[in-house]
Amino acid sequence: MHISEGVLSPPVIAAGWAAAAAGISVGLKKTAAQKLPETALVSSVLFLASLVHVPLGPSSIHLTMLGLAGILLGWSAVPALFIALLIQAMLFQFGGLLSLGVNTAVMGAAALSACGVWRIFPRGKDAAPGSMLAAGTKPAAAFAAGFIAVITGSAFVTLALFLSSRDLASTGALIFAANIPLAAVEGVLTALCVLFLQRLLPHYVAK
Repeated sequence: MHISEGVLSPPVIAAGWAAAAAGISVGLKKTAAQKLPETALVSSVLFLASLVHVPLGPSSIHLTMLGLAGILLGWSAVPALFIALLIQAMLFQFGGLLSLGVNTAVMGAAALSACGVWRIFPRGKDAAPGSMLAAGTKPAAAFAAGFIAVITGSAFVTLALFLSSRDLASTGALIFAANIPLAAVEGVLTALCVLFLQRLLPHYVAK
Protein backbone atom coordinates (compact mmCIF):
# COMPACT_ATOMS: atom_id res chain seq x y z
CA MET A 1 0.00 0.00 0.00
CA HIS A 2 2.98 2.31 -0.30
CA ILE A 3 2.35 4.92 -2.96
CA SER A 4 5.58 5.84 -4.70
CA GLU A 5 7.10 9.31 -4.87
CA GLY A 6 6.26 11.48 -7.88
CA VAL A 7 2.86 9.88 -8.53
CA LEU A 8 0.43 11.96 -6.51
CA SER A 9 -0.79 15.42 -7.45
CA PRO A 10 -0.01 18.40 -5.16
CA PRO A 11 -3.63 18.74 -3.91
CA VAL A 12 -3.75 15.06 -2.95
CA ILE A 13 -0.36 15.34 -1.24
CA ALA A 14 -1.57 18.38 0.73
CA ALA A 15 -4.81 16.67 1.72
CA GLY A 16 -2.90 13.57 2.78
CA TRP A 17 -0.57 15.56 5.03
CA ALA A 18 -3.52 17.40 6.58
CA ALA A 19 -5.33 14.12 7.31
CA ALA A 20 -2.14 12.50 8.61
CA ALA A 21 -1.37 15.47 10.88
CA ALA A 22 -4.88 15.34 12.33
CA GLY A 23 -4.67 11.60 12.90
CA ILE A 24 -1.21 11.80 14.49
CA SER A 25 -2.39 14.61 16.78
CA VAL A 26 -5.41 12.64 17.97
CA GLY A 27 -3.33 9.48 18.29
CA LEU A 28 -0.69 11.16 20.44
CA LYS A 29 -3.34 12.65 22.71
CA LYS A 30 -4.89 9.22 23.19
CA THR A 31 -1.57 7.46 23.84
CA ALA A 32 -0.94 7.20 27.57
CA ALA A 33 2.63 6.99 28.84
CA GLN A 34 2.16 3.39 29.97
CA LYS A 35 1.05 2.49 26.45
CA LEU A 36 4.26 3.69 24.78
CA PRO A 37 6.11 0.32 24.94
CA GLU A 38 3.13 -1.45 23.35
CA THR A 39 2.89 1.25 20.69
CA ALA A 40 6.61 1.01 19.92
CA LEU A 41 6.39 -2.78 19.66
CA VAL A 42 3.46 -2.63 17.23
CA SER A 43 5.28 0.03 15.20
CA SER A 44 8.20 -2.41 14.87
CA VAL A 45 5.83 -5.16 13.71
CA LEU A 46 4.33 -2.82 11.10
CA PHE A 47 7.83 -1.91 9.93
CA LEU A 48 8.90 -5.54 9.54
CA ALA A 49 5.63 -6.78 8.02
CA SER A 50 5.92 -4.60 4.94
CA LEU A 51 9.63 -5.08 4.24
CA VAL A 52 8.82 -7.91 1.84
CA HIS A 53 6.69 -6.35 -0.87
CA VAL A 54 5.76 -6.94 -4.49
CA PRO A 55 5.84 -3.79 -6.69
CA LEU A 56 2.62 -3.17 -8.59
CA GLY A 57 2.72 -0.03 -10.72
CA PRO A 58 2.98 3.08 -8.51
CA SER A 59 2.20 1.05 -5.38
CA SER A 60 3.05 -2.35 -3.91
CA ILE A 61 1.45 -5.38 -2.27
CA HIS A 62 2.78 -6.61 1.05
CA LEU A 63 1.68 -7.77 4.47
CA THR A 64 0.47 -4.87 6.59
CA MET A 65 -0.84 -6.25 9.94
CA LEU A 66 -3.02 -3.14 10.08
CA GLY A 67 -5.90 -5.13 11.50
CA LEU A 68 -3.80 -6.19 14.49
CA ALA A 69 -2.52 -2.62 14.91
CA GLY A 70 -6.07 -1.29 14.99
CA ILE A 71 -7.18 -3.91 17.51
CA LEU A 72 -4.26 -3.33 19.87
CA LEU A 73 -3.73 0.42 19.54
CA GLY A 74 -6.83 2.15 18.21
CA TRP A 75 -5.94 5.80 17.44
CA SER A 76 -2.39 5.23 18.70
CA ALA A 77 -1.82 3.19 15.52
CA VAL A 78 -1.63 6.40 13.46
CA PRO A 79 1.56 7.85 15.03
CA ALA A 80 2.99 4.30 15.18
CA LEU A 81 2.41 3.96 11.45
CA PHE A 82 3.93 7.35 10.74
CA ILE A 83 7.18 6.39 12.47
CA ALA A 84 7.35 3.03 10.68
CA LEU A 85 6.63 4.58 7.27
CA LEU A 86 9.10 7.42 7.84
CA ILE A 87 11.93 5.00 8.60
CA GLN A 88 11.03 2.85 5.58
CA ALA A 89 10.98 5.90 3.31
CA MET A 90 14.36 7.12 4.57
CA LEU A 91 16.17 3.77 4.67
CA PHE A 92 14.60 1.73 1.88
CA GLN A 93 12.81 4.28 -0.35
CA PHE A 94 9.47 2.56 0.22
CA GLY A 95 6.97 5.26 -0.62
CA GLY A 96 8.62 8.67 -0.19
CA LEU A 97 8.73 11.77 1.97
CA LEU A 98 6.21 13.73 -0.11
CA SER A 99 3.81 10.78 -0.26
CA LEU A 100 4.39 9.98 3.43
CA GLY A 101 1.33 11.98 4.46
CA VAL A 102 -0.98 10.11 2.11
CA ASN A 103 0.55 6.75 3.01
CA THR A 104 0.11 7.50 6.71
CA ALA A 105 -3.48 8.67 6.20
CA VAL A 106 -4.34 5.62 4.08
CA MET A 107 -2.90 3.07 6.49
CA GLY A 108 -4.16 5.00 9.52
CA ALA A 109 -7.69 4.90 8.13
CA ALA A 110 -7.27 1.16 7.51
CA ALA A 111 -6.16 0.53 11.11
CA LEU A 112 -9.02 2.63 12.49
CA SER A 113 -11.54 0.73 10.36
CA ALA A 114 -10.21 -2.50 11.89
CA CYS A 115 -10.55 -1.00 15.36
CA GLY A 116 -14.15 -0.06 14.59
CA VAL A 117 -15.01 -3.55 13.34
CA TRP A 118 -13.39 -5.10 16.43
CA ARG A 119 -15.30 -2.90 18.85
CA ILE A 120 -18.76 -3.10 17.26
CA PHE A 121 -18.74 -6.86 16.83
CA PRO A 122 -21.69 -8.31 18.82
CA ARG A 123 -21.03 -9.23 22.42
CA GLY A 124 -21.38 -12.83 23.41
CA LYS A 125 -23.02 -13.93 26.64
CA ASP A 126 -19.68 -15.24 27.88
CA ALA A 127 -17.84 -11.93 27.41
CA ALA A 128 -15.57 -11.02 30.27
CA PRO A 129 -16.10 -7.73 32.12
CA GLY A 130 -14.81 -4.88 29.97
CA SER A 131 -14.49 -7.10 26.92
CA MET A 132 -16.43 -6.34 23.75
CA LEU A 133 -16.33 -9.96 22.62
CA ALA A 134 -16.88 -13.42 23.96
CA ALA A 135 -13.98 -15.82 23.58
CA GLY A 136 -15.81 -17.73 20.86
CA THR A 137 -16.38 -14.65 18.72
CA LYS A 138 -12.86 -13.20 18.97
CA PRO A 139 -11.43 -15.13 15.96
CA ALA A 140 -14.34 -14.06 13.74
CA ALA A 141 -14.01 -10.44 14.84
CA ALA A 142 -10.24 -10.50 14.36
CA PHE A 143 -10.58 -12.01 10.88
CA ALA A 144 -13.12 -9.34 9.95
CA ALA A 145 -10.86 -6.60 11.31
CA GLY A 146 -7.83 -7.83 9.37
CA PHE A 147 -9.87 -8.26 6.19
CA ILE A 148 -11.55 -4.85 6.39
CA ALA A 149 -8.25 -3.10 7.13
CA VAL A 150 -6.74 -4.24 3.82
CA ILE A 151 -9.91 -3.50 1.85
CA THR A 152 -10.15 -0.01 3.37
CA GLY A 153 -6.49 0.76 2.73
CA SER A 154 -6.72 -0.50 -0.87
CA ALA A 155 -9.83 1.60 -1.48
CA PHE A 156 -8.10 4.75 -0.26
CA VAL A 157 -5.00 4.01 -2.36
CA THR A 158 -7.26 3.64 -5.39
CA LEU A 159 -9.02 6.89 -4.55
CA ALA A 160 -5.74 8.78 -4.09
CA LEU A 161 -4.46 7.58 -7.46
CA PHE A 162 -7.76 8.39 -9.19
CA LEU A 163 -7.85 11.92 -7.73
CA SER A 164 -4.26 12.50 -8.79
CA SER A 165 -4.77 11.43 -12.39
CA ARG A 166 -7.62 9.77 -14.25
CA ASP A 167 -4.94 7.84 -16.15
CA LEU A 168 -4.14 5.99 -12.92
CA ALA A 169 -7.72 4.79 -12.43
CA SER A 170 -7.07 1.41 -14.07
CA THR A 171 -3.90 0.95 -12.02
CA GLY A 172 -5.84 1.75 -8.85
CA ALA A 173 -8.49 -0.81 -9.76
CA LEU A 174 -5.77 -3.42 -10.37
CA ILE A 175 -4.20 -2.68 -6.98
CA PHE A 176 -7.57 -3.01 -5.27
CA ALA A 177 -8.31 -6.34 -6.97
CA ALA A 178 -4.84 -7.71 -6.21
CA ASN A 179 -5.25 -6.89 -2.53
CA ILE A 180 -8.47 -8.89 -2.09
CA PRO A 181 -6.63 -12.24 -1.66
CA LEU A 182 -4.19 -10.46 0.65
CA ALA A 183 -7.14 -9.27 2.73
CA ALA A 184 -8.15 -12.89 3.36
CA VAL A 185 -4.58 -13.82 4.32
CA GLU A 186 -4.36 -10.84 6.66
CA GLY A 187 -7.68 -11.82 8.21
CA VAL A 188 -6.38 -15.30 9.02
CA LEU A 189 -3.08 -13.97 10.39
CA THR A 190 -4.89 -11.40 12.53
CA ALA A 191 -7.19 -14.07 13.95
CA LEU A 192 -4.21 -16.31 14.77
CA CYS A 193 -2.37 -13.44 16.47
CA VAL A 194 -5.44 -12.54 18.54
CA LEU A 195 -5.89 -16.16 19.62
CA PHE A 196 -2.22 -16.28 20.65
CA LEU A 197 -2.46 -13.00 22.57
CA GLN A 198 -5.72 -14.13 24.17
CA ARG A 199 -3.84 -17.01 25.77
CA LEU A 200 -0.66 -15.12 26.59
CA LEU A 201 -1.74 -11.50 27.27
CA PRO A 202 -5.55 -11.48 27.36
CA HIS A 203 -5.82 -7.90 28.65
CA TYR A 204 -4.37 -6.63 25.36
CA VAL A 205 -7.27 -7.97 23.29
CA ALA A 206 -10.13 -7.59 25.80
CA LYS A 207 -11.20 -4.17 24.55
